[in-house]
Amino acid sequence: MTEQAIEPAATRLSPEEFADRARAIEREVGRVIVGQHALVRQTLIVMLANGHALLEGVPGLGKTLLVRTMAEVLDCAFNRIQFTPDLMPADIVGTNILIEEEGGRQFRFQPGPIFANLVLADEINRATPKTQSALLEAMQEQQVSVARQRYKLDPPFFVLATQNPLEMEGTYPLPEAQLDRFLFKLWVPFPAEEDLIAIMDRTTGAETATVEHVASGADLVAMQRLARSVPIAPHVTAYAVSLLSATHPDNERAPGLVREYVRYGGSPRGAQALVLAGKIGALMDGRYNVAIDDVREVALPALRHRVIRNFEGEAEGITPDAIIRSVLDAVPPPRVD
Repeated sequence: MTEQAIEPAATRLSPEEFADRARAIEREVGRVIVGQHALVRQTLIVMLANGHALLEGVPGLGKTLLVRTMAEVLDCAFNRIQFTPDLMPADIVGTNILIEEEGGRQFRFQPGPIFANLVLADEINRATPKTQSALLEAMQEQQVSVARQRYKLDPPFFVLATQNPLEMEGTYPLPEAQLDRFLFKLWVPFPAEEDLIAIMDRTTGAETATVEHVASGADLVAMQRLARSVPIAPHVTAYAVSLLSATHPDNERAPGLVREYVRYGGSPRGAQALVLAGKIGALMDGRYNVAIDDVREVALPALRHRVIRNFEGEAEGITPDAIIRSVLDAVPPPRVD
């Protein structure tokens, strides 16, 4: 597989065009997904950051439907991988197969379902850690290695994984290295009663909601480029770094919950997620500069899976969100003269 050059007709977007296109994507997804506005927005932020998202929630909340709808709205190659305990790494990345040709037999690489722009890793924590690790290289380096050969994945490339809560039967915890490669970990909440009524009307009637393509892979690449070019003031970057540092129990800024219940704090990828997601959030609001509130807005999804609790934290039921909220309370925004 060779790298595909994706060049949109207009490689430079204005901030206004970025915001308009992002709203069009959210609006089209909303034709199928009832409510869940924050979830849709955060999922789109991940894709515009060229990152990956882990969606967690009990079965039946529409996690898979959300990802499939995103794939339909964005005109990109889409593959779904259903993770099961007997799934093997070769079932994901592909394998060499023996081909009969006129010149004799030879091995040829048969690409797996990972070769797509948008990959749905459905119920990722029902596969063994060995199989889960098959995604590590693809998520970090956008390539796979098979039999000493490297195969590039065509951009844009996203992994949107769903998982059931770890308390459910038949699940395996994701390794910390795997979790850290997800830009966001998103909770999928139970819908409100008024949303449930709308869901019943849409899913039990004769008509089925459909969506149209409103953006392409080339459009996403152009939006990703603009997002990275957004200027950010030094004090805002410093604030993002301070938040990350305060998740480490040995840091002087660490609040009591962190010192008492955290074993390891977030990695540098956490600060990268705060800054990049903050830039995209600003653009989606029509601004070409990043504010402190943009960073605070994405702190929970960017850091909740990067904070590793100790035994006491898990035993007492201290949630990662509670720990991160205590960090937000403990680290004051910097003063700008």
